[in-house]
Formats: sequence, structure tokens, C-alpha cells
Amino acid sequence: MFTYNVRGENVEVTKAIRDYAEKKVAKLERFFEDVPDATAYVNLKVYPDKTAKAEVTIPLSFLVLRAEETTPDLYASIDFVVDKLERQVRKYKTKINRKSREKGYSGIKNGANLEAAEAANRPAPSPTNGEPELEIVRSKRISLKPMDSEEAVLQMNMLGHDFFIYTDAETMDISIVYRRKDGRYGLIETSVN
Repeated sequence: MFTYNVRGENVEVTKAIRDYAEKKVAKLERFFEDVPDATAYVNLKVYPDKTAKAEVTIPLSFLVLRAEETTPDLYASIDFVVDKLERQVRKYKTKINRKSREKGYSGIKNGANLEAAEAANRPAPSPTNGEPELEIVRSKRISLKPMDSEEAVLQMNMLGHDFFIYTDAETMDISIVYRRKDGRYGLIETSVN
């Protein structure tokens, strides 16, 4: 069962808005045989031009669902963002089910165990001497789940990232898939010697 963390920026989150967002996001629970215990983070923001953005992130043990949508109406933004998330879940489950049938995996329920990886900010040049500053401004710990490169590309695209780090299911080595400038994908395989 999902729990909800609904926040607003430049908008008061009234009971009506909170109830509407929770009711809409709860529709995603029907896609899971066993609804995982997870927190759905719903961020609502109204801009000075009166457009409204709804952003939903639901970190699950096997997948991170994330989408955002901006429209002139806050309720419409919530509707559209939930529609995006439904398409993500359907696409993901179809792909995982197809792959599990092809490879004969057993015991896969609701897809493989996946978790998000997020890029750290690059250091900015130092204003004093023009050399890069070596200060780490953000750190994130991730859990690498076994998967193949196709599943990693799918997860990367669902998150909207340019790269994704994962454990290769066959070799158990760390690998990285990334989006190239030409729109295709690259793969970096590592090995421990």
C-alpha cells in the first residue's frame, strides 16, 4: 500500500487537492499483484504564469516510477502525470514479461529488481584560478540490482537519465549504459582483475 507525501510550492495543498492526488496515484496499485509498501512523493507547483506542475516519484525495490507534467490546470497536471506513470508501468511489465518468457526466468514477480541511479553534479570551475574545484557537492548511495543491458536501458529511459549503472546478471560485474549524442546507446562493461 502506498503512503503519500504531498507537497506544494507556491500553492496551498488543501484537503481537496491532497485527496484528489492520492486517489489518482492510488490507481497505480492495481498494476501490482502484491502492492508494495512505498511512499509516493507528489510535488505540486504553481508558476507565476499560472501554469501548474505535478511531479510524482515512487521508489520501489524493483523500479523507480517518476514523471512530471505541466499544464494550465493543477488537476489536469495530476491526471496527465498519472497517465504517464501508467504507461511506464505497462511498458515495463510488458518488456519484463516478454524477456522472462524468452530467457526462461523463473520466480520473477512484477519484473526484475531494479533501482535508480542518479548522476552527481559536475564540479564548477573555481573563480580564483580557473582550475576545476575538486569539492564533491552531492553524494548518493545506490543499490545495484542484477539485470541485462536491455532492462538497464529501459530503466534509464523511464527515469529520464543519460546513463544508468547496474550489475550485469550474467557476469555479476558492474556495467553502465548511456545515451550517445546520436540518440543510440552505449555500454561500458567492467571487470575486476
